[in-house]
Amino acid sequence: MAFSLFSTKNRIINLVINDHSVRFLELKQANPPTPQRWNERFLPPGIITDGKIVDIDSLSNIVEECIDEWKIRRRSIRFIVPDPLVIIRKVSIPADVQEDEIKGYLYLELGSSIHLPFEEPVFDYYSLPENGKTKDLLLFAAPEQNVMEYVDLLTSLKLNPVAADISPLSLYRLYHHLEQAGENEVLFTVQFDLTSVNLCIFDDTVPLVMRHFALPFDYDKWEISRDVLGLMVCKYTGEPDDLVLQFEDIFKEINKLLDFYRYSLNSEKHDVTKFLLNGDHPMLMAIYEEMMERFEIPIELINIEKEAKSKPFSVPANLILPLGLALKEVQ
Repeated sequence: MAFSLFSTKNRIINLVINDHSVRFLELKQANPPTPQRWNERFLPPGIITDGKIVDIDSLSNIVEECIDEWKIRRRSIRFIVPDPLVIIRKVSIPADVQEDEIKGYLYLELGSSIHLPFEEPVFDYYSLPENGKTKDLLLFAAPEQNVMEYVDLLTSLKLNPVAADISPLSLYRLYHHLEQAGENEVLFTVQFDLTSVNLCIFDDTVPLVMRHFALPFDYDKWEISRDVLGLMVCKYTGEPDDLVLQFEDIFKEINKLLDFYRYSLNSEKHDVTKFLLNGDHPMLMAIYEEMMERFEIPIELINIEKEAKSKPFSVPANLILPLGLALKEVQ
């Protein structure tokens, strides 16, 4: 089954569901990107694990409560395919395969000449510059069964899923829209969330490689509350050294991916030119400062402050990803 990462819809509810939260955002206008309303709800551990729905009944009840509270029933929905489910892979196909034949060709070759770690994928692709002998594509794929569980859940709750996206593309869309992108840059995005970290390297505007890592999450060592806006506030009550060890492991993975790009993917001998750090981890600024100490590569955060009706506005860091999703096909 193919699915589109590039559908065209406006004024749609943008939904992000991950292992620890459900978030929504509705965009008022795209220039500057002005959110009209947003909210989020914490998900207790064990309902979703590594992007896969474990307790469908509990998730259904929580999402239904969110739908009623946020008044979004019967609305069209964009959603993010959870990071742990997504694979980005470069594949080569014969040069004589025509553009309108590519999707059919991929259907036939998946499972035979093109191997994925799961059967029955949903997929989309992006054509890379031709080299004459073959056509190179970036293949975005996820297990159909797991993706359809989200689609079926949303549909059963009287929502209308119309488009899917992946988190690195949503993040990059916002980054580019805010004119933070430079020419000929190689961007390394680090999405540091409460329960996971997602790493992705963009060569110019193309996401060449992605890696996802779960973070150990002991619910008993966190205080989860809501602020006056109804957004999640997470405070760690355990031993600080435990978090330091988690971060140390991630920094090692960042170095591994840097080396992989330098020595395996990078034929033009360009290096990563910038880190883009984001995410909902409550210690994100401490992570930023540690990365500044460890890496010589410049590090940026998404700058979401803009002028709207002559008044500055900003979106909480938790909502950066659904804001990028909201910009899908509205630029």
